Amino acid sequence: MSTTEQIIKANGVGLCIESFGDPSDPAILLIHGAGHSLQAWDEEFVRRLADGGRHVIRYDSRDAGQSTSSPAGSPAHGLDDLVADAAALLDELGIATAHVVGMSQGAAIGQLLALNHPDRVASLTLVSGTPGGPGHQYSDLPAMSLELQEFFGNEPSQPDWSDRDAVVDYLVEVERPFAAHSRPFDLDGMRATAARIVDHAANIAAQLTNPFLIDAGTPWRDRLSTITVPTLVMHGTEDPMFPIGHGQALAAEIPNTHFIPLPQTGHELFPHHTWPTTIPALLSHTTP
Repeated sequence: MSTTEQIIKANGVGLCIESFGDPSDPAILLIHGAGHSLQAWDEEFVRRLADGGRHVIRYDSRDAGQSTSSPAGSPAHGLDDLVADAAALLDELGIATAHVVGMSQGAAIGQLLALNHPDRVASLTLVSGTPGGPGHQYSDLPAMSLELQEFFGNEPSQPDWSDRDAVVDYLVEVERPFAAHSRPFDLDGMRATAARIVDHAANIAAQLTNPFLIDAGTPWRDRLSTITVPTLVMHGTEDPMFPIGHGQALAAEIPNTHFIPLPQTGHELFPHHTWPTTIPALLSHTTP
């Protein structure tokens, strides 16, 4: 199996990508959530998808990892630009259509790709998402947990961004409230992931700041019923950010959608205990 990391010029910016598997196999494009990078997708998880006969691409969105970034606190783009980036990236890679898998903010990008570039999306998988995307509020959907509301009201102070160990500690602590409470918090695993994310970042301050400041654009929830590609929604049963009703609403509002709840899972990107469910589900959903 081959894996390569490179910077691709797409939509006027440099996007860092890493690909796994045979380029002649069906393509899966992985889109991470806000504040993360391609390192959020566990490499062993990605390799198992590639071993299943998929060409898997994970990449850094703007302000993430090694991709083009703006000064921290001043993002020079909006959510629509991230959607255009993904479509342009497929163009540059010579991929006509891809199976798009997006988590949280990546799920918002995935929804808009399916709506605005339907010919580029072979199938859609939305993980820990919400109808219409983060940044748009709807009274019929459950609010985030009280604990998470309190966390956002008293967020830890930003670290010295030049102090690697302090940034790793900070990232671990800001991820902790998003994890499920019914299983022990994987401190060692989260610390290892945080270290990879920090070491991979060219501008960690921008990565952990800018994605939460971008303009979400025009709400699109009322357009979800026009998505025609096969869709899979997977959602943690203990998601404190977007409680499971958000995932259920996505599944109800997008035609031809299969919904899979993930027990003992919060607003987290495929913890190891979910792999016996999520990997076969993704391979099945992306079968030509």
